[in-house]
Amino acid sequence: MRAALLAFFLSALVPAFAQSPQIPSFWDARERIERPQIELPRLRFLTTVDFPPFSSLDANNQLIGFHVDLARDICRQLSLDAVCQIQALPWDELVPALENGDGEAIIAGLAPTAELREQLSFTRPYLKFPARFVAARSAGLPEPLHRSIRGKRVGVVSGSAHEALLRAHFPDAVVVPFSRADWMLRDLKAGRIDAAFSDGMRIANWLAGDEPDDCCAFVGGPYLAPEYLGQGLTIAVTRDNADLATAFDSALREIDASGRFAELYLRYFPVSFF
Repeated sequence: MRAALLAFFLSALVPAFAQSPQIPSFWDARERIERPQIELPRLRFLTTVDFPPFSSLDANNQLIGFHVDLARDICRQLSLDAVCQIQALPWDELVPALENGDGEAIIAGLAPTAELREQLSFTRPYLKFPARFVAARSAGLPEPLHRSIRGKRVGVVSGSAHEALLRAHFPDAVVVPFSRADWMLRDLKAGRIDAAFSDGMRIANWLAGDEPDDCCAFVGGPYLAPEYLGQGLTIAVTRDNADLATAFDSALREIDASGRFAELYLRYFPVSFF
């Protein structure tokens, strides 16, 4: 338990002191992934239109977003541009469509649960959603945060994975549950709580908007805890098409190594949640 806690806190130290935007990477630069030979008459990615900034429709009814651009980059990396397609479907239709052969892959934030792993194969995670603390710029919460947060009133959404994580790893914080994240962030800005603990991407989007009025900033973290927060974003294929998942892994690693992933990340997440 002591070793797990130490690893949890050490994982947060480097990003907390960095000044430039942190670009997440989940690939070992020394690893070489053997790419299977892939020849397809069509490579159709299935996604949704209700998951901005990952996938949505623009004013011209065109599909846009991080996942849309990433899928196209994967196609280019695999030299499959000519047969590359991206189709949007309602969320509940994604897995049936894949299994019926109406697409070759799902890129829509489908969680690789144990149950789904019996039906589908998944790539490695290419993006994860860390938990983050956000506090007033004047709060004075230095590292190590598990000490400076002692006795501080920390807002968190009631019943969430973030509440469980906060209570387990920061037992000396005074937990203030909220039923809604926007009420929590409103109270943070008003000074009624000392900090908030939530999904890093949600907080980053809030910080990037006008509402905070530069009141607040990330402190500590990021905290990656898959036992609470899941494995991250992956691409799903059918079980009999596992070689395609391996080819995607190879392409994703090369996209990361080339700097293209960083470019996409900062385009859609100008306030980094890492």
